[in-house]
Amino acid sequence: MTEPQAMITLDGSQGEGGGQVLRSALSLALITGRPFTIEQIRARRSRPGLLRQHLTAVQAAAHFCDAELEGATPGSQRLRFVPGAVRGGEARFAIGSAGSTVLVAQTLIPALMAAGVEARVELSGGTHNTQAPTADYLTQVYLPLLRRMGADVELALHRHGFYPAGGGELTLHIRPATALKPLVLETRGEVRERRARVLLAALPLIVGERELETLLDRLRWPVDAGQIEPLPNDQGPGNTLQATLVAEGLTEQFCTFGERGVPAERVAHQLAGIVNKHLAHGAPVGVQLADQLMLPLALAGGRYVTGPLSGHSLTNLETIGAFLPGRLQQEALEQRCVRIVSEIQTPTQLNSRTSMFT
Repeated sequence: MTEPQAMITLDGSQGEGGGQVLRSALSLALITGRPFTIEQIRARRSRPGLLRQHLTAVQAAAHFCDAELEGATPGSQRLRFVPGAVRGGEARFAIGSAGSTVLVAQTLIPALMAAGVEARVELSGGTHNTQAPTADYLTQVYLPLLRRMGADVELALHRHGFYPAGGGELTLHIRPATALKPLVLETRGEVRERRARVLLAALPLIVGERELETLLDRLRWPVDAGQIEPLPNDQGPGNTLQATLVAEGLTEQFCTFGERGVPAERVAHQLAGIVNKHLAHGAPVGVQLADQLMLPLALAGGRYVTGPLSGHSLTNLETIGAFLPGRLQQEALEQRCVRIVSEIQTPTQLNSRTSMFT
């Protein structure tokens, strides 16, 4: 009979004090089989505790491992999560607001791909949120890197969902893989393609035209590098401006959002600043991607170079360390860049918690 694992206790107010500790802990609990209790959930937010998108992530994670739960209620600042065996299957979860479906998907992806199961998950809510990666980012940046590591994960976007209406829909499909391979991203290589894209729903076309003209001018990209994609009015109102860099080593994407009362030119200037800052420090992995790759790297090994770590990334490092001590290390480089290293000598064999973590 398997001995019960010791309970991990986490402080949800640590680091950036948002939902990062909770989401990472849910993934890691499924991956390692370690139960956890988290206190002071989202203590540094204006509305602390579990909101709809956080509850949905808890419920989704619990569904795929038949977890024992305490405190999984709206507004709760304490949660106890005891995972069982991970299983696959089909499920549907509706956030019921514009809360991010992408963050829920990112909670499930590492755990289900590590378990070597097949799962199909339908999610409804927000797909393009200001405080989360967009569905486009997952399909164009994050998932291609996971597939490079040996994972078999697809995401299909059926309907866009912007704040505050939500109503977006996507499907996540994870198929079994036998092993994960180390990922190495130390150089960006030549940037081969530059793309700018505007999404508009229930807003005048001139808004997108002003955003695109300003962005292309500020970045000195050719006119044919940009496109405007109008969406059906019933998917809005909503507006995003995206810039994508396709380099030899990887694809990176950056995004800003139009807001009521904010000039289109300001939205474009903000995005141009983000892109230029990323290009200036020379590291291949952007701030957002650096955070998202930590857990896959902890499972499979490898290394990547990024710019200064965000509060999210530092919080993620601490949380991963609580479940997998010493699995990730950081090394300081020139120009405030950082190398994240996972010292795993052989590819991770999936389907067994024992083989992975003992």
